[in-house]
Amino acid sequence: MKLTSRQTALLVAANTALAPFAIDAYLPAIEIISDTLDTTIHRTELSISVFLLGFALGQLCFGPLSDRVGRKPVLMGGLVVFMLASLMIAQTSDLSSLLIWRFVQALGGGACVVNSAAIVRDCFSGREAAKVMSTMAMIMMLAPLVAPMVGSGLLYLAGWWLIFVFLAAYAAFLLWLLGTKLPETRDMTLPAATPRQVLGNYASILRHREGMGYICAVAASFAGLFAFVTASPYVYLEYFDISAAHYPLVFGVNVIVIALSNRVNIQLLRTRTPQQNLRLGLAVQLCAGAGLLGVTLLGLAELWVVVALVMVFTSMIGLITPNAMSALLDHFGHISATATALLGGIQFTCGAIAGLMVSGFEVPHLWPMVVTMLLASVLGNIGVRQLTPQKLAYDE
Repeated sequence: MKLTSRQTALLVAANTALAPFAIDAYLPAIEIISDTLDTTIHRTELSISVFLLGFALGQLCFGPLSDRVGRKPVLMGGLVVFMLASLMIAQTSDLSSLLIWRFVQALGGGACVVNSAAIVRDCFSGREAAKVMSTMAMIMMLAPLVAPMVGSGLLYLAGWWLIFVFLAAYAAFLLWLLGTKLPETRDMTLPAATPRQVLGNYASILRHREGMGYICAVAASFAGLFAFVTASPYVYLEYFDISAAHYPLVFGVNVIVIALSNRVNIQLLRTRTPQQNLRLGLAVQLCAGAGLLGVTLLGLAELWVVVALVMVFTSMIGLITPNAMSALLDHFGHISATATALLGGIQFTCGAIAGLMVSGFEVPHLWPMVVTMLLASVLGNIGVRQLTPQKLAYDE
């Protein structure tokens, strides 16, 4: 069965939404979880970094396996692991168990999501792939917008454990949806890579100057984003003292602007290359990071100022991620899942490191978040401008 671009975007977005739901749905409950587990909010925030590390490892391990045995077997197996781990988290009673099962949950999630971009690349290329990925990302952005609201509602209904039961139910729904609607998209007539070839494929990507520039862009912007995501429960719930009911609102506005920027990206792709949009997004993100540093230095970091500048910073994800991924996979279409796995592994590892920088030292201020976001944007801009060419027109 041949999928249309809209059908592909919908199915892949439903799969990719698993990660933001797993990360964002329990954010409003972190303060309550920390009280239940008799620990601090900063230590509970480490469960975000642990999830990102597990997600990175899951992609690195299961991306090449997907290139070898097909998309669907890896996808289905990952969903089962995610579902079972979510049910175990719902029963946990101490921080160590939470961190262990979050890691296992992330391994399953990584096996699922690593296939998303590979499926798009199996079906499309070039400008069309960039458009499908932007559409997919725009649909997917509903997940982190809705997730904190869903989490708040479930927290109010029964407690934080119900959030993880909900995640298990969502994984079960995906098992049915993708199992019945999604065909195998990998060309199974192509020879499968041996473990030695997989390592060689990873090495070939790491040696590819332009490809590493695109990976740097995605990883740096993702690190900046997760510096904010990891810090947001403390920054909004404790530093600015807003309620758990209002947290989804100030968090959700970032998701809205990311979705809007994805739409803008689709329109800009009519006349501009993905590389041009990528550089524009990185430049604006750097300005927003510098703005956060400035208002913090000057003592002007009121809630509305921080929310506005973070919105500008995060919105540029819509110009950075789909264009960088599309440009990267144009070079590695023959090993798309392996390339996506390496990208995801580096991306989520950088996100985990950013989260550790923000919460690991338990500094009760905005500074860890602000400095990490600015540093990430600086590195992203340097990486792209040093390693990638600026293409002024499509090669027809």
